[in-house]
This record gives sequence, structure tokens and C-alpha cells, in this order.
Amino acid sequence: MQSLKTMTAGSPAKLIFFFALPLMLGNVFQQCYTVVDTIIVGRGVGMDALAALGTVDWLNWMLLGLATGLAQGFSVRVSQKFGEGDLPVREALDALDKINYDGYVSLEWVKRWAPDLTDAGIVFPHFANYMSAYNTESRLQTSKRGDGKYPWKKNTMLDLTFGEVLDRMVHEFPDQYAFRYTELDYTRPYPEFRDDVDPFARALISMGVKQGDHVAIWATNVPAWFITFWATTKIGAVLVTVNTAYKRHEADYLFRQSDTHTLVMVESCLDSNYREIINEICPEIATTKPGEPLHCKRLPFLRNVITVGFKQPGCLTFEEAMERGNLVPQEELTRMAAKVKPEDVCNMQYTSGTTGFPKGVMLTHYNVVNNGKCIGDRMGLSTADRMMIQVPMFHCFGMVLSMTASLTHGATVCPMPYFSAKSSLACINQERITCFNGVPTMFIAMFNHEDYRKTDFSHMRTGIMAGAGCPPELMRRAADPNEMNMTGIVSVYGQTESSPGSTMSAWTDPLDLRCDTVGYNFPHIECKIIDPETGEEVAAGENGEFCSRGYNTMKGYYKMPEATRGTVDAEGWLHSGDLACKDAAGNYRITGRLKDMIIRGGENIYPKEIEEFIYTHPFVQDVQVIGVPDKKYGEEAMACVILKEGKSMTEAEMHDYIAASMARHKVPKYIEFVNSFPMNAAGKVLKYKMREEAAERLGLVGAAGIDTAKSNK
Repeated sequence: MQSLKTMTAGSPAKLIFFFALPLMLGNVFQQCYTVVDTIIVGRGVGMDALAALGTVDWLNWMLLGLATGLAQGFSVRVSQKFGEGDLPVREALDALDKINYDGYVSLEWVKRWAPDLTDAGIVFPHFANYMSAYNTESRLQTSKRGDGKYPWKKNTMLDLTFGEVLDRMVHEFPDQYAFRYTELDYTRPYPEFRDDVDPFARALISMGVKQGDHVAIWATNVPAWFITFWATTKIGAVLVTVNTAYKRHEADYLFRQSDTHTLVMVESCLDSNYREIINEICPEIATTKPGEPLHCKRLPFLRNVITVGFKQPGCLTFEEAMERGNLVPQEELTRMAAKVKPEDVCNMQYTSGTTGFPKGVMLTHYNVVNNGKCIGDRMGLSTADRMMIQVPMFHCFGMVLSMTASLTHGATVCPMPYFSAKSSLACINQERITCFNGVPTMFIAMFNHEDYRKTDFSHMRTGIMAGAGCPPELMRRAADPNEMNMTGIVSVYGQTESSPGSTMSAWTDPLDLRCDTVGYNFPHIECKIIDPETGEEVAAGENGEFCSRGYNTMKGYYKMPEATRGTVDAEGWLHSGDLACKDAAGNYRITGRLKDMIIRGGENIYPKEIEEFIYTHPFVQDVQVIGVPDKKYGEEAMACVILKEGKSMTEAEMHDYIAASMARHKVPKYIEFVNSFPMNAAGKVLKYKMREEAAERLGLVGAAGIDTAKSNK
């Protein structure tokens, strides 16, 4: 082996910085820094050089672990992320200078440049990549209108976690607002928002939350919701979103099935009193000392309850929990964050199903980050945008289509704690909102509000109308420059299991395409329409079941492998249960449903879940729940009940029984007591016939208007 002195003879550069040597430390070094595609070739360096370098404090501990391997000589290829860690470039150069290091170093190792070189000393081939971190402007993309910046090229995939996304936003846009509330006193630029996230992440660590643990958030769109989301995902825990309309029956099931470890909750929302519910489910809270681990017989995994905006025995308030962050050093948070991988689960959303039992849809960082980014790409989001978030954060519409789409593009979000047409219109005026998302009923409420004509929509550009049948004429009205001026309005189609978007139009597409279809597939996602009976793909223009496959497909249902296999087939195709057709240009329309799901104002309602609960009433012999047309919400639930012989009850009594234990949107608007159900020769209940007859009997035929999905031009 040649000595380093011989190898560098005649070299004009004595101290071109190198990084191959420390990388040989493997796992030890990887915990400190992240470097990509640096290649070490050859037999390494000799023991004499190691002895000299051993006198440098910052390298001493690294070299001790490396000595044996280098003495024997070996070849190594290291592939790690480069340019995204805190590499001690200046310190390394100073250290080498101090010991008069005289070895061979290079930015590249190309044989023709040094024909006498038989062994590589130290190679640092990605110096230009490293230095690019200091040339911010060249790395940022410019919005189509030229008024804003965003960090990543369109249609590209990000191999990043949520923690890494936030770090990138802080680095690129230190002066950009991340959050601006109009209803609450909370305004934060990106760096200050991270300064809220990190202490709460450390607080969760202090309370025993580990990677993979489940942290449930039961709250409206308050600041604590966002802080909890980003803190939980940063440490590799899983955020479990809880519908704000849930009552005891649903909350009890979710907390048990999800194995919730820590619960963050507000006191109540509308007619759901969370304080009463959690104390009924877990009476042990009353005798637990705040900050001490909780032990609840009914919820064996639950260890902590954190209250937001109120105090109660046995619980820490959000502010008290935040103070516990001082118990954990920042280095521990950095260590835990570094262990999180994009393929790890970051979120569980609960969606009901035909079994009657809600299923926890496991979504990964890779699922959600990239789906949100692609949605933001098609909306044309950038630092010039101010997104009002009025849709609930517990739903993918809020978490992915609104928050993630915005915060992967450096936009500012203006959350509303809950939807109010008056407050939303005021926010549009005050913050000069450029985009917002909503279900049709939200748009209608805003159109009909007395403040609508007083609202300045001159800054509006785009937004998503989705979550239920979207009448094309309603979308066109929102796009009208003389109305909401949402000229770039778009629609997204998907399901929770697809993170959730599979198809979408772009804000620059023709208006007819955006209003009359649900767009075309996202990059890196395959979509097809199949014959439900044969599984074969059908021709353009023919109806069939919509299926998708790609990076957006869920990891599975939590603790429900059979249900997962029933939804995602062996080839990775996610079966939606929705009927759709595709035109010759590749645009999709949703034409109906294979399954019985009801969509009421953007909320998915599964009849089986309601039927299972109604069955618990001692007077009920049989029940069928169907969807019927509704002018305001698109669909409403209707329960057709057969009572046991000799039993009687009123519609009001049944309504109150259901309303006491189920979310208000699941309580059937119509309840009828019947003697039988229409059936076929095999004894199968004909729900489609029940729907037709009920719509005609109640005078609801055509009440839902024209559905975007069914507007078949």
C-alpha cells in the first residue's frame, strides 16, 4: 500500500475537504450525519495516518472504531442522504490543518487525472451537491403566475418524512407564515411553528410515547391539532384522527381498537361532550395523578389524557404537557426523528365498512406526503397562496388535501376552528384568501349568507369542491369571476384507503373538464375500470368498478388482515367499490356505487354500522338502512325497521335512541316502521328497490340535483 505522502506528491491542493473516511464508520456515523452516494474505493489509508488523526478531538472517537478495518484494507460503498445533515465542514478542515495533514484528498477519483494513484485516499465526490444547499434560489421552483416559490419540482416523489418536510420549509422559507388564525390568537412563521412542535414532541417522549405508539387527537381545527400532528409524526408515533361528531359508542370502539396510548382532546363539540364520554369510558382518570401513567381497565393501552382549553382531574393540560418538554433534551428528539422512515405509518383514519365495524386505515409518511404534494402541484400552490382550511382536520380533506398540500409548497394556512359561513367569509376578506376547499353544502351556505355580496374575492384563484356529489352548475358558479372568482376550481376523487386522492384535474385545465369529471390519474398512480363480475378491464365509455394502484395505496387496515385482503388484491389493486367510466382522453366520471355507502354532505355513512347499532334495541327484529336523495346534503339516511311482535315505539323514540350514541350525521333523517322488505327469489333484500320506492313515496326523486359523477356528456 502506498503511503499518503507518496500519493499526494506534487498535488497542488493539500486540503480539499474529504468525507469518505468518516463514512466508513457505518452505523455509528449514520446516527450523527446524513450523506448520500459518497463512494469509498480501494484499500483505504494506513495506520500511521490513523495515529496522526487520532489526536483530533472530533475525529478521535470515530477513528478508534475504524482502526481494525482500515488496517486490513477493504472496499466500501456507502449510500446515504447527502446535503441534508449538519456536516462539520469547517471544523473538519480546521482539524486537518492543525495536525498538518498531508494525505491525498480529492473531490473525485478519476484514474486518468492521477495515473500513478493505485489506492484512493479520501474521496468527496458530491461537493457540488453539498454546496447547492447554500444556493437556495437555484433550487426553488417558480409558480406559473410568477408570484411565488415552492421547493420541489412537480410530479416528483419525495422520500421524506413529515419531520423532514417541516425542516425543509423552515430552511427555505424562514420568513413565511405557516399559520394565521383569524378566530384565535395564533400566528406562526414556519420556524416558530417548529419551535412549538419540538417541545411538544419532547413532551410526548417524556410521557412514554415511543415510535409506533398511537396518539389520538379528538379536537376541532385548533392549533393544538396541528402541533400534535407534526410532533407525533416527528418522533415516529402514529396520529389517530377522531371524528369530532363521535359519541360514546363510537369513541369507545375507536380507542380500544386503535390501542390508543395518549389522547389529546378538547372539552366538547356541538352535541358531543368529550369530557363526559372519556370519564364514562375510563373512570380511573378521576383517581390518577396528572402526569402519572393512567391504567384503565376498559382501555388497557391508554396511558395519558391531555386536555386542550379545560382542566379535569387526572389529566395534564396542553400547556402543562408542553412544559414537560424540558425533561427531554433536544438531542433525544433528533435521535428519534432520525430513526423515522418514509415507509413508516404516520396516521390512522377510521372509516366504517360493510362489516359494521370501523376500520383503521394505516397511511404512511410516503403515502400522505406525496399525495398532498401532488394535490398541491395540481392546484398550483406556492408561497403566494393563503389557504383557508374550513373542512375538518380529522378527515383527509383537511389533513391531506388542505394542510399537506399547502405545507409541502410553502403556502400559508388560515384554519377555521369549525365551519361557519360568516367566519369563513370574514377570513376571505381579512387574509385575502387565494384558495379554500369544501363540500358542496359549505359553498351553498356561503352563497346564501347575507355577507356573501360584501366579500372581496378578488384574490381567489383555486380550490377543491369534493366529498359528495358536486353539481357542475355549483362549481361553475364558484368559478365565475363575478361570484367567488375561483377560476381554477378543481375536483378530486379517491377514498381514505388511497391517501385519499387517485384522480384530479389541474387548475389550468379547461373548465368543462374540471366541472364535469373528476379528472385524470395522478403521476405514479395507475387507474382502471373493471367488470365487477369478471375482473377484466372494460373499454372507454363503459361502466365498471374503479380500481387504483400506486404509492398512495394504504399499508392496510389495523389488525384486520382479512379486510385488507378483501380491499387490496394480490396484484396491489385497491378496489373502491365505486362505479365509474373513463372517456377516450383518460378523464373519469363516478357513476354510482357497488356498495351501500351513503355520502351525506361529504361524510361517508355505512348503513351496516347503523343497522348493527339499531339491532341493539330490544324491540327491533330487523332493520335496513338506505340512502335517499336530499337537496341540501346530496343524500340522507333512512332506517326501515321491523319491530318484534307485540312491541311498539314511535319514530321520535327510535331517533332519540340512535342520537344518544351515534354521531349526528349518522342519525337517519327518516325512520319508518315496516312489516317486510322487498326481496328476490333467493331471499336477498333489494335495497335498490327500497331506495326507489322511498324516494318516490317521500317526493324526493331528483332532490339531490345533478351529480358531477353522473354528468355524462
